[in-house]
Amino acid sequence: MPKIVDAEARRQEVVEAVFRIIASDGLERASLREVADEAGLAVGSVRHYFASSDELLVHSFTVVIDRIAGRLEEAFAVVESLDPGSAEHDAAVLTLLGQFLPLDEELAVDACVWMAFRHAARIRPVLEQEAARSHRAVAAVVGRLVMRLMPDGGSGQERLVTEAERLLATLDGLCMHALLQPEWMTAEVCRDVLTAHLDTLVALPSNR
Repeated sequence: MPKIVDAEARRQEVVEAVFRIIASDGLERASLREVADEAGLAVGSVRHYFASSDELLVHSFTVVIDRIAGRLEEAFAVVESLDPGSAEHDAAVLTLLGQFLPLDEELAVDACVWMAFRHAARIRPVLEQEAARSHRAVAAVVGRLVMRLMPDGGSGQERLVTEAERLLATLDGLCMHALLQPEWMTAEVCRDVLTAHLDTLVALPSNR
């Protein structure tokens, strides 16, 4: 009797193989043949689900964006449910921002893959659309968070954009440092830096 294969589960297995390759050896090694070897499949089996390397990479980029965006939205819902200024709210904000950072093994793989795809999109047009979607999804959450934390609710579009970009830049920098220097940029150091940044955000005067 022929074996029944769950197509969606098999596609996810292939994507996870892409993630492992990128996390260990970089995006350039994620060819169909290398991915097939990593997944323990024949190249023809991978081609059954993804016609080309480009199709596989775009789908993998989509998966990691959806995974990160989903965690961000879930974490933001928790923040919204708590009273601003409370200890629980402050902890929930750090948990939300921690979704961007390689604070555990799962987050580290996702952060590494996400960063690799974002950088590759500069020179690979096939990835540009998903890179733009990634930025919009992340910027939307960060913008809403900044509006919630600023003393005046982020009134003034220019000021809101400036503070949202400042926080995004801090997160990108922390993510890169933590990926490149994990011995130094530990989860504790990341949280300390984020706390210091958030303190400056909350302490902003209502009018500049």
